[in-house]
Amino acid sequence: MGAEPVQAMIDKVASECVAVRLRMLNRVVTNIYDDALRSLDLKVSQMNILVAAAKMGTARPVEVCEHLQLDVSTLSRNVERMKARGWLEVVPDEDGRSQPFRLTPRGRRLLEKAVPAWSEAQQQVRKLLGEGFVEQLNRVVSKGAMRRTSQADAAS
Repeated sequence: MGAEPVQAMIDKVASECVAVRLRMLNRVVTNIYDDALRSLDLKVSQMNILVAAAKMGTARPVEVCEHLQLDVSTLSRNVERMKARGWLEVVPDEDGRSQPFRLTPRGRRLLEKAVPAWSEAQQQVRKLLGEGFVEQLNRVVSKGAMRRTSQADAAS
């Protein structure tokens, strides 16, 4: 393959790659939420773990990873930091390996304080992206969740 066709392919990937554009958009959106939560010394990724723990009561790492699409090492690193800050605590489990966790009273208070800042960031992001984009995003994520569930059911 000659230099010109290769350069044309490189230029096409550089200017059109959806994956790169989504990663860039993710960074922009994450920065908006992180800026809003900064005064609480909280990141949006941590807030989502707090929310998952609040919803689940006792959060099992595998379930949180599946729900938030996180790898185990990312979750465990965040949970360790959040335990050190007193936001989460490990729940004794007969398995001993899984290390389920739950929200502490301090974590719940932090979550309650974070909601107004999160709401402000949410409005800012919705305005930036537009309602149509947000609705489409919700549809795509829901389809992906349903697809993952049906694949997991088929595998078991």
